[in-house]
Amino acid sequence: MGGDRKKSFCLLEGSRCLMILVVIISLVSCKKEHKNTILEGAVFGTYYRMTYDSEINYQKQIDSLFYVINKSMSTYQVNSDISKINNNEDVEVDTHFETVFKASKEIYKATNTAFDPTIGAVVNAWDFGPEGKIANLDSLKIDSLMQSVGYDKVKLTNKRVIKQKETFLDFNAIAKGYAVDVVSEFLESKNAKNHLVDIGGELRASGINIEKKTGWRVGVENPNFDGTQSINRAITLKDEAMATSGTYRKFKIDENGNRYAHIIDTKTGYPSKTNLLSISVIADNCMNADAYATAFKAMGIENVKSFLKAYKELKVFLIFENGDKELETLALNDFPEN
Repeated sequence: MGGDRKKSFCLLEGSRCLMILVVIISLVSCKKEHKNTILEGAVFGTYYRMTYDSEINYQKQIDSLFYVINKSMSTYQVNSDISKINNNEDVEVDTHFETVFKASKEIYKATNTAFDPTIGAVVNAWDFGPEGKIANLDSLKIDSLMQSVGYDKVKLTNKRVIKQKETFLDFNAIAKGYAVDVVSEFLESKNAKNHLVDIGGELRASGINIEKKTGWRVGVENPNFDGTQSINRAITLKDEAMATSGTYRKFKIDENGNRYAHIIDTKTGYPSKTNLLSISVIADNCMNADAYATAFKAMGIENVKSFLKAYKELKVFLIFENGDKELETLALNDFPEN
């Protein structure tokens, strides 16, 4: 009798153990494989793609951030703060504008004016900007426009811009990178620490790609003039940003077949004749990477090499044409290999 009870007890214990095992297996099998959320769309005249480690859809919040940044700094919107300032209206700027204004000052000085947000009127005159071109553009008109160029002449006091009447401010060479940082910091604040923010090829990576359990893999495109896309170098980004600026999509060709970049030389007012086709810059934030990538196009290869000796924190990858019209590359300050 006692043996039967003991046997029954063992059977019960065995059943209980089996039930616990079944529950554990069920819990394991029901556990979801973690997936990234991907948000895609159009903004700032280009695309965006946000990939992040969270099941929450932050589309509305990100759209709101884009709206505020556009309202502050888009020269393509007639009612934006920067457009009103360019029309010499009295405007109290927001924190976004103030941040970009101050960063632009620092980079303007560091690059010896190669990066200059007041070159906008001249950019427009050459038909590279939002306002079209000046008919029969000549040296006299360029000289006249250059009188209002010079970021050192522009001040920000008590959230108000003080400038010459003719000066045209344009933050398009830095604002997109800044927007990348704003979205990245927003995702960070929501504990979506693993993410890649991509706005028109300007990138900021944080943490890892949790689906692949690796760093974020991104590519540097070849400068293809025919509009096709191919990758020159694929690299891994982790907790850093990269911006790429190219001369192969927007350029002019003169009667002698010389190609001129859409980057205007801030000292002469004329488009830069350059053999540099693509400049990629890795930095701690995308705002700086964006601005330096633009400045380096105007500076030329030798000046960039000299500049980077004092700015070791900037990693740079150049694609350029040699004297035989062949593509060459140059990696500086330990820009990563494939």
